[in-house]
Amino acid sequence: MESEISIRKSVSDLSINIDAVCRLIAKTQLPSGEIPWCEGQKTDPWDHIESAMGLSTGGYLCEARQAFEWSARMQLEDGCWYSAYMRGAPEDTTRDANLSSYIAVGVLHYYLITADVDFMDRMWPTVSAAIDFALHLQTLEGEIHWAISPEGRVDPMALLTGSSSIYMSLKCALAIAQILGRPAPKWRNALIKLGDAIRYKPHLFNIAKSRYSMYWFYPILVGALTGADAQKRIDRYWGKYMIEERGVRCVSDEPWVTLAETSELVIALAAMGNRELAKIIFSWIADRRYDDGSYWCGFTFPEMIIWPEDKLTWTNAAALMAADAIYDLTPAGQLFSHEFWKGFDFK
Repeated sequence: MESEISIRKSVSDLSINIDAVCRLIAKTQLPSGEIPWCEGQKTDPWDHIESAMGLSTGGYLCEARQAFEWSARMQLEDGCWYSAYMRGAPEDTTRDANLSSYIAVGVLHYYLITADVDFMDRMWPTVSAAIDFALHLQTLEGEIHWAISPEGRVDPMALLTGSSSIYMSLKCALAIAQILGRPAPKWRNALIKLGDAIRYKPHLFNIAKSRYSMYWFYPILVGALTGADAQKRIDRYWGKYMIEERGVRCVSDEPWVTLAETSELVIALAAMGNRELAKIIFSWIADRRYDDGSYWCGFTFPEMIIWPEDKLTWTNAAALMAADAIYDLTPAGQLFSHEFWKGFDFK
């Protein structure tokens, strides 16, 4: 581990073993910098970056940089990454807009913790190309087609969760551009169109995916919905996805709570300014840990059977980022805060 950052002073206030979480991610990380889901499983570009963000949050900055550098080396000529790798070898050659653009979130997150402008500048070509790839799949109405198939065909389906995540990636890319003094007017226009699609054009998105709880809170998590609109959406779907004193269902019609989705809801609530409720929900999952301090992936209810038993890097990263969002462990804890983004003018 490279440095002991300021989160150490707050560990005693949390039911989270920060070093245990980061050790799991670092132990799973391959020498190349690639971070698989867990030992022996695949790597996808989005969860790889999420895991790197967990490392950054815990002060494992060298390991986080290695993860970003792996992404830079593996980027394809068109700016994207394949959807899945096994030890650097492509396993699924689908090119997904959301999976590819998320690197912008990770790079800004790293900058907020380290203030390392030089590293952000070195990552700029990678971030810029990734955002341009995603925006090549944006339609005139604003939504973003989710992927290009292995055969090279654009899949015309748009996903609310994926487009919402790209909205966050776009915001972060624009913030990076602003900090580095690089104009990006096309990105600004794309952000406005995408935000309008998310807020006002639900018919553009595949409604079948509404079974998944991310459909519920992702427009709030990324700041596409704020204020009264965000609260209205939280209230509308609370009973569909939430299991009181347990957490968030992954899928609305399955008896399965997942810690990643619960952690992301915590971040969304904190982003809205409702930290007290966020703390309560985080407390429901705080002790769902193995003996080594790392978090479960999920559990069934009411049986409370751990399933699956894999120790997932990105789930642990999400839990650590949730703690950061509600306790301000690092300067990056505000990354998803709706108030934080008022400091940037993208209109």
